[in-house]
Amino acid sequence: MRVESHVNWLPLTLTLSRAGERGKPGYYANVYCFYFERTKVDGMFVLGTAGHIDHGKSALVKALTGIDPDRLREEKERGMTIDLGFAWLKLPSGREVGIVDVPGHERFIKNMLAGVGGIDLAMLVIAANDSVRPQTREHLAILDLLEVRRGIIVITKRDLVDDDWLGLVKMEIEELVKPTTLAQAPMVAVSALTGAGLPELLATIDRLLDTTPPRKDIGRPRLPIDRVFSIAGSGTVVTGTLIDGSLALGQEVEIVPSALKSRVRGLQTHKTKVEAAEPGSRVAANLVGVTIFQLQRGDVVTTPGWLSPTTMLTGKLRMLSYYPRPLRHNAEVSFFTGADETLAKVRLLEGNELKPGETTWVQLLLDEPVAVVKGDHFIIRSTMDTIGGGKIIDAHSKRLRRLKPEVIHDLRVKEEGTAEEVVLALLEAKQPVELSVLQKQCNLPAAEVESLVESLINQGLVLRLGQGAHGLLVTGAGWQRTVKRAVDIMQEYHSKFPVRAGMPKEELRNKLKMGASAPSILQKLIDEAVIIEEKTGVRLPAHKAQLTLAQQAKVDAFLDSLRKNPYSPPSDLIPEPDLLNLLVDRRDVVKVAEGVYFSVKTYDEMVAKVVAHIKASGKVTLGETRDMFQTSRKYAQALLEHLDAEKVTKRVGDERVLG
Repeated sequence: MRVESHVNWLPLTLTLSRAGERGKPGYYANVYCFYFERTKVDGMFVLGTAGHIDHGKSALVKALTGIDPDRLREEKERGMTIDLGFAWLKLPSGREVGIVDVPGHERFIKNMLAGVGGIDLAMLVIAANDSVRPQTREHLAILDLLEVRRGIIVITKRDLVDDDWLGLVKMEIEELVKPTTLAQAPMVAVSALTGAGLPELLATIDRLLDTTPPRKDIGRPRLPIDRVFSIAGSGTVVTGTLIDGSLALGQEVEIVPSALKSRVRGLQTHKTKVEAAEPGSRVAANLVGVTIFQLQRGDVVTTPGWLSPTTMLTGKLRMLSYYPRPLRHNAEVSFFTGADETLAKVRLLEGNELKPGETTWVQLLLDEPVAVVKGDHFIIRSTMDTIGGGKIIDAHSKRLRRLKPEVIHDLRVKEEGTAEEVVLALLEAKQPVELSVLQKQCNLPAAEVESLVESLINQGLVLRLGQGAHGLLVTGAGWQRTVKRAVDIMQEYHSKFPVRAGMPKEELRNKLKMGASAPSILQKLIDEAVIIEEKTGVRLPAHKAQLTLAQQAKVDAFLDSLRKNPYSPPSDLIPEPDLLNLLVDRRDVVKVAEGVYFSVKTYDEMVAKVVAHIKASGKVTLGETRDMFQTSRKYAQALLEHLDAEKVTKRVGDERVLG
C-alpha cells in the first residue's frame, strides 16, 4: 500500500486519555498536536519492544525515530514507561513501520500485553550492563506463548561495557532464547547515546521485514482498541493495530462487546490521513456518535453483524516451565487477549492439574464478555506472574464434559479449522472452483458444504460466478483481486492501442489465465460493469478511442474519397488496420472484401437496390449489378459475394436470388 497526503495542521487541544483496566478508567490530561505532512507509507508492519525496566526500550525508540514514546506526564516525571507508547520509523528501504513501546516494570505487565499482541516483529531489549533480568524472561516467555517468530535481540547501552563483558552477555542471551520462538533471532548491540550499532539495527529490521508476510485480509476487519481519547472539534478517537481486514472512511462500524454503532469519520496511519487502512497497520480512527466514556481498552471496532462476544471459550493451554507450582482445575486467573483483560476460571479438560511445561485442553469461563475469534492467542496470569498461554480453538463454546476421550478427539479435529474457515482456505488456495470439486476437497457431506457455501455467500465472503452445476465459487477478496487484474490489463491495452475501440474478448480471457473458468469470469465482469461489451471486444467504461491529428487527417481523407466515388472507392487512401477497424466499429464504413470498403450510406443504398431488383425480376446477374451502379466488375462482384456470405442473396449458377 502507498498513501500520500498533504500538509495539514490541527490546533493543540486538551484531551482525556482513558487508560487501564475495564471498570477502572482513570484519566490523564494530555495535549495532542496532529501534524500531517506529505509522506509515503510502504508496507504495513508493526514492531514491538519487550524487555526489563530501565533497559533502554524507550530511549532506543527515540534514538531510532526521534519520537519520545513516553507520552504521559507521570512517565516523564518517573523516568519509566507506564502505559503503551507509539512511534513510527522510516527504514533505509523507505518502508514505514509502526512501533509499540511497552512498559518493562512487572506492575505494568498487563499494559505490555495490551500492546504486544498485534506485532509482526519483536525487539527484545536487554541492557549490556545488566544482562538478563526477571522481566526479560517474562516478556520473552510471553512472546513465545504468542508464537511471535520474528524478532531481533537488541543489546542496548553498548557504550557502558567492554568487549569481554559483551561476549558474556551474548552467551547468556543465546542460552536464554534457545528453547523459544526467537531462537534464531539475530542479535545487534547498540548505544542509543552514541548511535553505535543503530545503522546495523535498521538494516536488520529491513531485512527481516523483507521476508515477513503481510497480514491476512479475510474481509472481517478488527481493530482492538488500546487507547481512547478525544479531540476538540473531531470527537472520539481510538487507536489500535488493525487485523483481518480493511477500514475505510465513511464505513459503518460496530464496537464489540458493547454493540454500539458508529461510523468512521477519519483515519490516520502514522499521523497521516488515509482513505483506507490496511490490515497490519497502526490506525487512529475518528468515530462518530460515541463518547470516550462509552469505550475502553479491549473493545473491538469491526464491521456490523458478525462478531459476537463470548464468555466461554475453548483453547489449548501451555504452561510455562518455570512457573513454581501446578495449575489446579477451576483456578481463577487473569485472562488477556488482544488489548482486552478480564478474570477467568480455568476448566482443565484432561486432568485435575497441569504441571509446569505441560500442555492441555481447557475451557475458560470469563467474568466479562470479550470479542475474539478462533485462532486468537491468549495469556493467563496470576496476581504477579505469567502462568501460560495458548490459542483459542472455539470462541463460542458450550460447556464440555471433562475427562472424556471423545471430547478431546473432537477438539483436535476443530483445531484444524472450522468448516467455514476450511472452505475459505480451500477457495483461497485454488479458485475459482466448482461446488462439486469443493465438496470433494472438503471431505465433508455434500449437503453440509452446500449449506456452508450459502452461508458464506450471504455474508459476502464468497461469490458465485454462473449458475447450475458448473457455477464457480470465489472468495470476495479473490474476486477483488481478479477485478483489479482485469482493470490493469485493460488499462495497459488501452494505453498501448488508444485508437482501438476495445480489446478482443479472447485476448482478455488468455491474459486472465483462468483457463476454462475465463468465460464465467468475463461474464461476471461484464454484468458488474467492470468492463463494457462491444461486439467481439470489451473496453473499460471510461475508454474512448483517441486519434492524433495525423490519424484524424487520414480518416477524413479516406471518408471524403468514399463520398466522391461511392460505388468505385479508391484503395490508395485506405488507412492502417487500427483506423479501419475503428471506422467499422463506429459504423462509418462497411468492409465487403479485402481492400474494398463502402460508406454505410452507400452500402445500405446498394443492398436496397439489389434486393428490389431481385424482387421485381426474380434474379440479378453480375453484369446487371455492375450496370446498376455504373461501377467495375471488381466492386460488383465483391458486393454480391459479400451479400451471399450475409445470406441476403444466394448464387444459382451465374445468377443471384434472395437468400
